[in-house]
Amino acid sequence: MKIWTSEHTFNHPWETVAQAAWRKYPNPMNPAVVGIDVVERNVVNGVLHTHRLVSSKWFFPRWAQALIGTAKICYASEKSEVNPNQRQMVLKTTNLTFCHYIAVDETVRYTPHPSDASKTLLTQEAVVTVQGVPLSSYMEDLLANRISLNAGKGRQAIEWVIGKFDNEIKELATSACKSTDELLSQTKKSIDDITTTARRSMDDISSKAKKSLDDIEKLTKTNANQRS
Repeated sequence: MKIWTSEHTFNHPWETVAQAAWRKYPNPMNPAVVGIDVVERNVVNGVLHTHRLVSSKWFFPRWAQALIGTAKICYASEKSEVNPNQRQMVLKTTNLTFCHYIAVDETVRYTPHPSDASKTLLTQEAVVTVQGVPLSSYMEDLLANRISLNAGKGRQAIEWVIGKFDNEIKELATSACKSTDELLSQTKKSIDDITTTARRSMDDISSKAKKSLDDIEKLTKTNANQRS
């Protein structure tokens, strides 16, 4: 049995990291994970419970394949709990493929950093057990090294997703600014059009009023001349 542990600090608040953890697959850092399917999801006393099936590709050397067999796609069961009030996210994953020979039980926790609440502490632990085949200790070391490598890729994926968040926010802000500018431009044009129309109407009214006054004046003079 091999036990692997790791800690990592994200310079982002827990809420941001927790959302990124849900959205980190698929990602270019770890293309081995080819699918995530939700089996069950419910909320109990404010805690979100989720059961997902993780589909991935495991790459074993040929000698290991000769011992345990081969599989194009391997599956794992992931059960998680997210408690937003306590700001804690826990994921527990167990492999389903090759489980007669290999047992990989991994626990991942995301919690606020104890010394800085604006950061997030990631703790990971994996227990690897290989039995019933030769070279079991060597295979445990091989799997532990693979878990360590994938953990590094997982952290990079979290940062990648958070970067996408930032880009999406910037794009929304830019779009909002453009929309505001367009609205202001259209409003100004509408006001200008209304002002121009109003001026034309006033000019027409003034012209017609002047013409009416001239007609009245002419009519008055004509009547006066006729009386004389």
